[in-house]
Amino acid sequence: MFKIGELAVYPGHGVGSIDSIETREIAGDTIQKFYIMRILNSGATIMVPVDNERAVGLRKVINRDTVFKVYQVLKERSDMIIDKQTWNRRYREYMEKVKTGCAIEVAKVFRDLYLLKTDKELSFGERRMLDTAKNLLVKELSIAKRVAEAKIEDELHKIMKPS
Repeated sequence: MFKIGELAVYPGHGVGSIDSIETREIAGDTIQKFYIMRILNSGATIMVPVDNERAVGLRKVINRDTVFKVYQVLKERSDMIIDKQTWNRRYREYMEKVKTGCAIEVAKVFRDLYLLKTDKELSFGERRMLDTAKNLLVKELSIAKRVAEAKIEDELHKIMKPS
């Protein structure tokens, strides 16, 4: 269970702060506890049922070991999905990965789309997906490493540069 003031990651939305834990009446008689969570990137507030935190994928910010694994994924080039799929099929696959909330999967989406854009123009949806993956990664990595977001963006750019 998360405590007030803790940071947590909500899949697809990113890192947020648990601002409060409230009990609410639902459907007239069911009483449930909710995390009231403010997403740091967007400022949006969401309610997450405490009983469903695992089901929705709410998790702690990644640790140093996972940060290392994320950077390894970004540097890896052999497991990339560079095939002749249509953009909308790729988009659906990438969306599923982002929705998992797994930093490793988000890193794969960022890497694949970043490198794909060097070969061809991305569709509007793919450009938005690339921005989403980048924003999710930058925020979580900056918090996990306790460094500025600009420094993380520089690191990502250096890693992704063609060698």
